[in-house]
Amino acid sequence: MTEPVGTFCLVLHSHLPWLAHHGRWPMGEEWLYQSWAHAYLPVLDLVNRLAAEGRRELLTLGVTPVLAAQLDDPHCLRGVHGWLGDWLLRAHGAAARIPDLAAREHRAATAALEVFARDWRHGASPLLRTLSDAGALELLAGPATHPFGPLLQPAVRAFALETGLVDATVRLGSRPAGIWAPECGYAPGMEHGYAAAGVRRFLVDGPALRGDTALARPVGDSGVLAFGRDLEVTYRVWSPRSGYPGGSDYRDFHTYDHPSGLKPARVTGRRVPTEAKRPYDPARAAAAVARDAADFVRVVRERLTAIRRRIGRPGLTVAAFDTELFGHWWHEGPRWLEAVLRTLPEAGVRVTTLRGAVDAGLVGAPVALPPSSWGSGKDWRVWAGPRVADLVARQERVQKALLGAVTPGLARDPLRDALATEALLALSSDWAFMVSKDSAAGYARDRADAHATRVEELAGLLGAGRRRAAERRVAGWGGDDAVFGHLDARGLLP
Repeated sequence: MTEPVGTFCLVLHSHLPWLAHHGRWPMGEEWLYQSWAHAYLPVLDLVNRLAAEGRRELLTLGVTPVLAAQLDDPHCLRGVHGWLGDWLLRAHGAAARIPDLAAREHRAATAALEVFARDWRHGASPLLRTLSDAGALELLAGPATHPFGPLLQPAVRAFALETGLVDATVRLGSRPAGIWAPECGYAPGMEHGYAAAGVRRFLVDGPALRGDTALARPVGDSGVLAFGRDLEVTYRVWSPRSGYPGGSDYRDFHTYDHPSGLKPARVTGRRVPTEAKRPYDPARAAAAVARDAADFVRVVRERLTAIRRRIGRPGLTVAAFDTELFGHWWHEGPRWLEAVLRTLPEAGVRVTTLRGAVDAGLVGAPVALPPSSWGSGKDWRVWAGPRVADLVARQERVQKALLGAVTPGLARDPLRDALATEALLALSSDWAFMVSKDSAAGYARDRADAHATRVEELAGLLGAGRRRAAERRVAGWGGDDAVFGHLDARGLLP
């Protein structure tokens, strides 16, 4: 067999904040169900089908603990099943007005319901475990509620990570050795916390490695490997200015048929107003998928060829994306993924997981990483900038209250566990991101404030010895934030 020109790793990061019981439309559970129906179902169905063909090491999939909890939650399972049924009914109801679109959507909703009934009735974990055990993918974990690690106190950071790793172990049957660091956020020294938790590999953005992403790199003397996202390859898809999803023939995400909620238009042009969008044409979209998949395979092969010339041996390129891009934001994304995963090996490119890349020896010399993220400016401004200074200050108070509520010698206490859960939810990186990007900023501020208020009220009651009042307060929450049943606040103690 001819030696591959190099190795390609696809990494998908699946994450949504805790949305269950926190609103429905326009923000809340609807966001979860749309992503579930249009991204998680088709992407995992694709992996399942390729695995049935005997294909292995297809991709590396991160599922954050807070998302995994929702994908296994009975309330959310009932909710998404109802959402899928409503999708079918909306398509049926639109048949008289927009027959072609309604027929396509009816078929898509029917197929999604069949996949859900076959693979998802008991939640995501059995499916993920099956695919992982079969070697079709590598699963990544992460800190419990996706907090921005560089802004956490060391004890809180370690607690959030351990809670997330324990959760993944409970759901998947084994403790993942890799994580997706939330927002690819890094501060010098975090690698030692990773090593102490048994984490062996994590993701950073390409600029953190000064663009030299051709090999995984040990961080200092920790033995923990950093994989860098190759922006030259990743931005072929991800770039808002020139990425494939903005192509004129793909379905437009923002244009709706308002009576049905279905999407009838193609992008048409980046500056074309909504009312001038042309009707979606599946044949044109299919041709665009084939064209752009072929272009991506060409770009990957050329990139790996250049890497091989530069370092004198086959190297690595890592393309990393949010899973929600594929199917939710970019309707044709799952079909594009399938074309790429089928075609890359035919083009002489080895496709594997991050673990597979390590096993193949694609590891370079140790490196010192700077403070970094994958956000704007590749620094911390999105989560620590002036627009979110009040959120950062509130999160510091939340951490102080959390650390002050747990003292040595305590038995396990459900009230302190509830306080710790609310604190982790308040520390989610999503709230600052949504404010900085002005994306449902009001919802984000309300959520951050609600969780932080619960922390402060409960900490105050416990600190004053008012346990009965604290019990009534937690009971009044109605269990809407019962995310991690195994969470033990005593894990904050040294």
